[in-house]
Amino acid sequence: MMDDLRKKYYVCVDIGGTAIKYGLADENGVFADKGSVPTQAKQYGGPGIVEKVKQIIRHYLKDRQIAGVGISTAGIIDVKAGFVVYVMPESIPDYSNTPFKSIIENEFGIKCTVENDVNCAALGEMWLGAGRGKSSLFAVTVGTSIGGCVLYGGKVVHGATNSAGEIAYMRIPGGSMQELVTTTHLIKDVARAKSLSEAELNGEMIFDWAKRGDTVCRKAISDLVCHLADGIVNIVAVLNPEIIVLGGGIMAQQEYLRPLIDKELQEKLAPNVYAGTQVEFAKLKNDAGMIGALYNFLSQEK
Repeated sequence: MMDDLRKKYYVCVDIGGTAIKYGLADENGVFADKGSVPTQAKQYGGPGIVEKVKQIIRHYLKDRQIAGVGISTAGIIDVKAGFVVYVMPESIPDYSNTPFKSIIENEFGIKCTVENDVNCAALGEMWLGAGRGKSSLFAVTVGTSIGGCVLYGGKVVHGATNSAGEIAYMRIPGGSMQELVTTTHLIKDVARAKSLSEAELNGEMIFDWAKRGDTVCRKAISDLVCHLADGIVNIVAVLNPEIIVLGGGIMAQQEYLRPLIDKELQEKLAPNVYAGTQVEFAKLKNDAGMIGALYNFLSQEK
């Protein structure tokens, strides 16, 4: 790990259900070091995650002083208190009511901020990614679940109960976004149509088959895009942001998805609204949460 020891460095942590990504970055979002460890959420729950984050901080403190810790994590977060308010127990047991900020600050004497992972990904994309230079942005992440984040004036809109942007619960024709616009739903759709076990399939496989002309997979993806477009139309109708940024596992299939999404939105949005709403795919990939956690820390410091 070679870097300028005179610079200020920050520990960035992005806590996901499968892996905890971490890194050491300067105030410009340039990483001197990066790594990841398994979350092992089901085995060790919230207390295990807290211990892993402590180990990451101790690792970096061996070599230098740390100017701050920015944490991105799943769940509903009280940002001012740096408190994990609620995470579904089936996702991460014993994680709700975790006072992350006070735990880190009391143990290490280093300032710490905590923000929701989707919000951090959106902040990262606004700062150094697809939304660079935009003041209003809505980020959509599509994976095993679906999440969203509203940014106005470069700041997250949290809402009265810290749940603004929770588009998983948005109602669209046919059900909710959570029911219709996820990798989980895509796999169920294809498995049912092909009489296969869901365990035999994954999103990448479905897209590979679709690219080879498989009509079942093509239709399943087309249906998912139709439902996604319905959600985007709702978002645009209420918020009218400059840009929609699409991220998450499925959105790595940008080349296949872009023409489908563009076609649906052109049909469903008024012409002037379609022309004035930029839709882009996330650029920061796995680093978005860490970069957003850093941006959140630096913003709160200011």
